[in-house]
Amino acid sequence: MPLSSVFSAKNFGDLPGWGEDHHLDAFTAFRRSAFHAPVKAYRTGSLGVDFNAFAGAYAEARAVSAPNRSEARSFFERHFVPMLVKAEDGSGLVTGFYEPEVEASPVRTERFVVPLLSRPADLIDIDDDNRPAGMDAYLAFARRTDDGPVEYFDRGAIERGALAGRNLEIAWLAEKVDAFFIHVQGAARLKMTDGRLIRVTYAAKSGQRFTGPGKTLSDLGEIPLEKVTMQSIRAWFKAHPDRVDEILWRNRSYIFFREAGVDDAALGPIAAAKVPLTPGRSVAVDRLLHTFGTPFYVDAPTLTAFDEKPFRRLMIAQDTGSAITGPARGDLFAGSGDAAGEIAGVVRNAADFYALVPRALIDGERR
Repeated sequence: MPLSSVFSAKNFGDLPGWGEDHHLDAFTAFRRSAFHAPVKAYRTGSLGVDFNAFAGAYAEARAVSAPNRSEARSFFERHFVPMLVKAEDGSGLVTGFYEPEVEASPVRTERFVVPLLSRPADLIDIDDDNRPAGMDAYLAFARRTDDGPVEYFDRGAIERGALAGRNLEIAWLAEKVDAFFIHVQGAARLKMTDGRLIRVTYAAKSGQRFTGPGKTLSDLGEIPLEKVTMQSIRAWFKAHPDRVDEILWRNRSYIFFREAGVDDAALGPIAAAKVPLTPGRSVAVDRLLHTFGTPFYVDAPTLTAFDEKPFRRLMIAQDTGSAITGPARGDLFAGSGDAAGEIAGVVRNAADFYALVPRALIDGERR
């Protein structure tokens, strides 16, 4: 598969701030993908960064346990060529995501009334092989019935009780808005009232298209688009509790979860690339275009929320999301808990993306 024309070859010296980055942090994140690679290959994205071309870099990363910062930089410069990624509308965009941490109960109580649900037994994967004629081609999940697959219940139907009585509840939260943002982030740490700390991560979804509350509130004239942040959305919901369902049910997509342990408190959940996310070094990308494990150097000079300096970091593609579409679009993982949420909630900045493409692939195309 030839490389896409959206890539334009550069030198590492062309990357603003490349020499000042902490490449060892990126190498540590990359190494996690290197250990997963022999277990199951990542799918090659349609832009042509062939997974197999990573073999040499992955093998060396598995063999080297702890290089210093200088050696980590040399590793990336030795194995990769930076390619500027052309944005569809002239400028790339980064947003942020995080892992919420909230209090929860293992049982429903007078206070804890909002459930997080596990995957229902009648929710099935759907694709072109089993999709009925006339079903929306976007849908990747459906409901199994005696008459064949049909579109699954949406958020409004589920929250009105479509799945009640099936014993799907993993935990109960106190606030519907907290539950919704856990759905948006796809994972959470739950501080259980019985003293446990557990994690819930994405298991499946109802399948409908995602509609963000920020866009809805902007379209309704409630919050100017340029002022839409997680914080401003939460503030609006707090001021308008009688309209929460009205806004949230416009996002028909509903997320189901599975329970997981918290093996390393410094890392995030295991995400789409099947490795734990690294705060400040893992990025979600469009998985149809890009290949998981690809390093991306992100230059977002107006973004200072992470460390009060212009954001210029080497990131590793280790997650995806339904709202992350396009070649120069990324969602930066900020970490877990409230502090990470304060960072992630305000990130919406223009950015240049440089994909680090394996030299083995470039050399192969030149032959």
